[in-house]
Amino acid sequence: MYIKKGDTVIVTAGKDKGKTGKVLFAIPKTNRIIVEGVNMVTKHQKPTPRLQQGGIIHQEAPIHVSNVLYYESKTKKGTRVGHKFLEDGKKVRVSKRTGEVLD
Repeated sequence: MYIKKGDTVIVTAGKDKGKTGKVLFAIPKTNRIIVEGVNMVTKHQKPTPRLQQGGIIHQEAPIHVSNVLYYESKTKKGTRVGHKFLEDGKKVRVSKRTGEVLD
C-alpha cells in the first residue's frame, strides 16, 4: 500500500469527497484505511463492563485506499505516490507531483 499510518490524505470519492484527515489505521490485507473524521457511522453499543453506559456511538469506518490521495501541505493538493531507490539502495516513497521524498 502507498498510504501509511500517520499520513495526511484527501478523499477523492464518496460522501466525504474533499475532506482531509490523518490515517489512524491501515489494513493492508483488504486495502482499506481508517481516516480521522471521514466516513463516520453510528453504532448502537450495549453497556459492557469496560463501557459502563451504552448508547449511540459515532466512529470512523474503513474506506478503500483507492478513494484517497496523499495530501501535500506545501501545494495544498493531493498527489499520487511512487517508489524510488536511493543511491544507498534504500527504497523511499516519492511524490509524483513534485518528485520530493515523502518519508
